[in-house]
Amino acid sequence: MAARVILWALSKRPRCFHRPSISRSISTLVLGEHENGSIKSQSLSAVEAAKSLSDDNSVSMLLAGSGPSFNEAVKHAASSHPSISQVLVADSDKFAYPIAEPWAKLVHMIQQREKYSHIISASGSFGKNVLPRAAALLDVSPITDVIEISGSSQFVRPIYAGNALCTVRYTGANPCMLTVRATSFPMPKSSAESRSNGASISQVDLSALDEDSIGKSRYVKHTSQDAERPDLGSARIVVTGGRGLKSAENFKMIEKLAEKLGAAVGATRAVVDAGFVPNDLQVGQTGKIVAPELYMAFGVSGAIQHLAGMRDSKVIVAVNKDADAPIFQVADYGLVGDLFEVIPELLEKFPEKK
Repeated sequence: MAARVILWALSKRPRCFHRPSISRSISTLVLGEHENGSIKSQSLSAVEAAKSLSDDNSVSMLLAGSGPSFNEAVKHAASSHPSISQVLVADSDKFAYPIAEPWAKLVHMIQQREKYSHIISASGSFGKNVLPRAAALLDVSPITDVIEISGSSQFVRPIYAGNALCTVRYTGANPCMLTVRATSFPMPKSSAESRSNGASISQVDLSALDEDSIGKSRYVKHTSQDAERPDLGSARIVVTGGRGLKSAENFKMIEKLAEKLGAAVGATRAVVDAGFVPNDLQVGQTGKIVAPELYMAFGVSGAIQHLAGMRDSKVIVAVNKDADAPIFQVADYGLVGDLFEVIPELLEKFPEKK
């Protein structure tokens, strides 16, 4: 009987534990992503998350790259968030592209010099690629997909595809390494405004990095979505198509609707696997996590994997011909109907985007 009570108590609030104790002084290194001369909003959300660690937290942002656009990104980083006290700059052709191996070696080298208590990255493809490799080099266990920070060593992260939340207390050696969901740490409008006095900019001495730091990966090519379409991860409106669209040709209706609404286009894993759209449009546990003001789902059944990526949306609208589809359990507004009739009608009703 006693064993049952203990098991029940443990199951009510699961925790994961690491070994030795963490230092009390708080200093954080945020891994910064940049594109076209600007810091990505996900990285600024990571800075916002770092504020929750401690009131007297010293936050530094690490940028790596080369070329004119990189120099513009450095300037933007210095004035992008009031909590950034220092921008560390690794200017080298080795970092012309965000390849994980040299980035991990760079993080390892800087940590050996600076001894940060925390290292944070946004939980996107970049952070998921770099942080675990850097953690392995530093011999610590990272905590991934954090959605809430209760202090310098206590965090909340989703488990079981977001159906449960796990409280994790880190008691390991420095640094405590985290990836955070950008949607859970949005920047307030007051912080989004550029600061008048920029953070200090320091060049990183890269002499200790040898050619072996490049690793076995190499850059092949870079593809990006239509520049006129909002970024899926930060769009205010997302229009998503599911298996019910049946073909790549039919999926163009979703793109037309998104164009009229000024929205980003999303897709389920089934649509991506079928080759209708590229995988950078996938929303879900193994795709992108989104939390727009309006999320419209057409022909989406609502599998657990997909719900994990969009359940935090402010308003969810679902259209599906199956009245028992799981998507209706999380939808604020649902319409049981044929999407091949509903979408053309919406296209007719909505005015052209100006």
